Amino acid sequence: MLRLLTLSTLFPNETRPEFGIFVERQTLSLAKRDDLDVRVVAPVGMPPWPLSRLGRYRVGGSLPHRERWKGLDVYRPRFLNLPGTGGRFHARMLADAVLPLARRLHAERPFDLIAAEFFYPDGPAAARIASALGLPFSITARGSDIHHWGRVPGIARQMLDAGNRAAGMIAVSEALRDDMAALGLPASRIRPNTTGVDLARFALRDRATAKAGLGIDGPLVVSLGALIPLKGHAIVIDAVARLPGVQLRIAGQGPERERLQAHIDRLNLRDRVTLLGGVPQDAVPALLAGADVMALASEREGLANAWVEAIASGTPIVVPDIGGARQVLRGGAAAGRLAERTPAGFAAAIEAILAAPPARSEVRRVVEPYSWQANGERLHGHYARLAAGGGRNQIDSRASLS
Repeated sequence: MLRLLTLSTLFPNETRPEFGIFVERQTLSLAKRDDLDVRVVAPVGMPPWPLSRLGRYRVGGSLPHRERWKGLDVYRPRFLNLPGTGGRFHARMLADAVLPLARRLHAERPFDLIAAEFFYPDGPAAARIASALGLPFSITARGSDIHHWGRVPGIARQMLDAGNRAAGMIAVSEALRDDMAALGLPASRIRPNTTGVDLARFALRDRATAKAGLGIDGPLVVSLGALIPLKGHAIVIDAVARLPGVQLRIAGQGPERERLQAHIDRLNLRDRVTLLGGVPQDAVPALLAGADVMALASEREGLANAWVEAIASGTPIVVPDIGGARQVLRGGAAAGRLAERTPAGFAAAIEAILAAPPARSEVRRVVEPYSWQANGERLHGHYARLAAGGGRNQIDSRASLS
């Protein structure tokens, strides 16, 4: 029995059920195994009083400190989040808050390994906790943790130190592995492991029926992602503006909503472009199944779940040449197109797919190896090797976990 402490600042809760849902799904897949015991520590950052009584912090403060979450044993200790510090103290504060709990849990049922699920602040915090408990640890990089935090000088130093002390690391794409190595992280300890997708939930459905259920007649483009500049929704809106008769539905929440709605209004696109807001997870498969194209103009990604969920639904994607996009699309041209991250580039790629739509079964075939079960099998093998003490000597960065 391999006993794992999963440390993740990205993990769903009752107030934010979609927050870090990819970590939840991965952890649930691992927890189904008879040879693995998983306990989750999902710390909640809180500013000092009285800021802790305001807005989302007040809601976060009301979360239970321990609960059963979809069958998982989840602990939610609070750590001090100091405003105005740029996040450089987050890892230290997180480790200070989690270590007493980790000591107690380790004494009750000893862990074999700590798995940090985001590179910052989780990785440096895991390094401190693992050192105190005498345990090996692994860090997973997912994209923005490397591309954003890895550029912040004081934080980048913490990440490099943690990566050099880790028994092993995981990157969610081959391109992200290369980006990690370029930062100075030891390439010999980084293994790519592609994200998983629920192939039962995201499955082939009749597109006309799904589209009718959405109240749409005609070509449909869907975009999934938080309403933040990083996701490039304005680019997709401008692209669709060039494609008469094409509908666009954008699913996601975030601070850019008012600006994007104003942009839609300026272009007189209210009859064709709709901001759906937050879409319940149960409704996402039908939305993707009804789409002719899923277009996401992100500035950067590791390997986006939205990409593989769309492809699993038989819907080709249009994305920039970022992160693991080439890795996903090399599985077959039917899965979609890389596009220049401009309105003209996206419009041309969307128009080409609409003019010659690929067979949906051929699109789905590309991600059939991307199941959560397969993801869990690879992760278990990786963690077992590290727990056995072979991490630093046995990892070959050229040998993808995928």
